[in-house]
This record gives sequence, C-alpha cells and structure tokens, in this order.
Amino acid sequence: MEKLIEVKGLKTYFYTEDGVVKAVDDVSFSIEKGKTLGIVGESGSGKSITSLSIMRLVQSPPGKIVGGEVLFHGKDLLKLPISEMRQVRGNDIAMIFQEPMTSLNPVFTIGRQIAEAVILHQKTDKKTAWEKAVQMLSLVGIPNPEKRVKEYPHQLSGGMRQRVMIAMALSCSPELLICDEPTTALDVTIQAQILDLINALKQETGAAIIMITHALGVIAEVADDVIVMYCGKIVEHAEVHALFKNPLHPYTEGLLQSIPKLNQSDDVKLQSIPGMVPKMTQMPEGCPFHPRCKYAKEICTKRQPENLEVDGHIVRCLKYDPECSELWKEGAR
Repeated sequence: MEKLIEVKGLKTYFYTEDGVVKAVDDVSFSIEKGKTLGIVGESGSGKSITSLSIMRLVQSPPGKIVGGEVLFHGKDLLKLPISEMRQVRGNDIAMIFQEPMTSLNPVFTIGRQIAEAVILHQKTDKKTAWEKAVQMLSLVGIPNPEKRVKEYPHQLSGGMRQRVMIAMALSCSPELLICDEPTTALDVTIQAQILDLINALKQETGAAIIMITHALGVIAEVADDVIVMYCGKIVEHAEVHALFKNPLHPYTEGLLQSIPKLNQSDDVKLQSIPGMVPKMTQMPEGCPFHPRCKYAKEICTKRQPENLEVDGHIVRCLKYDPECSELWKEGAR
C-alpha cells in the first residue's frame, strides 16, 4: 500500500522563559491511503503539536519546528513556501479542531464559511460553492440543510457544530483528515454518532485519517494503527488489536488498566497511573516515564531508551533492550 504521508524525525520546540520545551521530540510515523492512525496520550504528551506541525500552524514565537521532514506524496511540507502550504491546507490536508465554537466565525453563516473554503481552494463560483455547502451538510447528516446553511454557529448544538466542522473539512475532498479530539466536548451518544460518521466518510471518500485523542475507547472504534505518546516522544506504535491485546510499554499498560470495565463490580477500585506528567522544562534524567513506572530499575534513571521492534510493536523501553533485559527477570521494584 502506498504511503500517503511520512513523518521523519519531527522536532518542534518551544522557547520559553523557563527553558526549552521539547513538545515533539524525534517523532516518526507513516500513514497509508485509506487508513486511520490513532495518536493517544495524556494532555501535554505532544499529540496536538504533532498535528499542528504537520499543518505548519505552530505559533512562532515561541514555537519552532527545528528538525525533521513531513513528506506528503514525497514532497517535504516543511520546505514549501508559505503560499504553497496554504494551498495544501484545507485542500489536500484538512483538520477538525476539538472546539468548533472557537473555530467557526460567529458573524458569518454556516453556508458562507463552507462556501468560502470551496471558492478558495476549488476556484468555483459562489453559486456552485453554496450548492456544495448544502450538499456537504446533507452528507454529514444535518437535517434540512437548505435552511441550516443560512444559520449562524450559535444557533446550532455542539454536535451540529462539530458536523459543520467535518463538512467544512471534507468540502474540498482532502486526502488526509486530521481530527484533533473531535468528540471531547460532546455527550456519549453524539460522540458515537460523530465517530460513525467519520468512519463512514472514510469508507466513502478513501481519505486517510489521523485521530488524536486521550480516549482509548475512541481509538479502539476507529483506528487501524496506534501511536502512544508521552512527553513528546512515541513510546509505543502497533496495530490496534495487537496493542489492546498485548501492550508492551508500561505507560500503555497503565492507560489500558485505567479504563473502567463493563463487568467490573462496584467495590473494585479503578487503577490509575501514579504521579503526574513531568514539567517539560524539568524533565527527569533517563527515561521520562521512570518516576511513574512500576517496573523501573536504577538504569532507567540514567539511560534514555531507544526505539526497539518487539513482537511487531515499536516500543521505547529499556525493559526490552537486550543489554538490560536481565534486570527485569527479578520482577517489579
């Protein structure tokens, strides 16, 4: 299968008064056409900055993409003139943000906002663009689209606004759709509808999808492959079923164990990962996860793990390093 996009060694740093924040630190992955890649992790893990870096929407200053490549059809997006990059955004690669009320302009109708994107990228006339807006609202399941195109964002519910964002993102038939926490602010039933819609549209349009979320349930529903991020790095990358069946990294294991089970009795206490994500300007020595890891050994406090291939997973943990693996045969600390 042809790789649509390849991210190689991406590094995005923020230069603050407290020091350098390595928000995305040597991240690499690829996505094939028609596939969905899930990116999961706690807040501050670097998920959203990764997507903003791909789109070249990182605010500068204080942020700066300091290294790596983002190859889209073999062309490095990080080297494109900004005028060419604007043509890629919305047309070839589109993004759905997590809070539609801050992404939609409150003073323009829904129809005008979708039509403007179509006019800009598809070079059509206003009448054709307006018809496209109605068509897209119908495609994402908004009833009475001829009426809705004339309404303003505040007249729609949260679920409806999110559908509008999806309609806008898909209006120019992008090859890659980036969804940044698209269901976070929605109730459970609307979340399910939005995920079903994204899945259906992927099947219909053949677009590849990056689904960014902190909810592993969402990942299980839509993803083909999963990346787990922690402190700006990928700590595990695997096919979705393999990751859920056999998580290798202690952080992935902790995330999965913290999910409530349907058959779990009321008196069973939910498991959690101890501690907090470290402050990005005060990272611990060695493995960044070792202060919270139940398997950590002394070597974890001194040595940075490298990416290793284990059972089809890419995992960043000294537990699987042949030079260190003997230390874990004694069990947990």
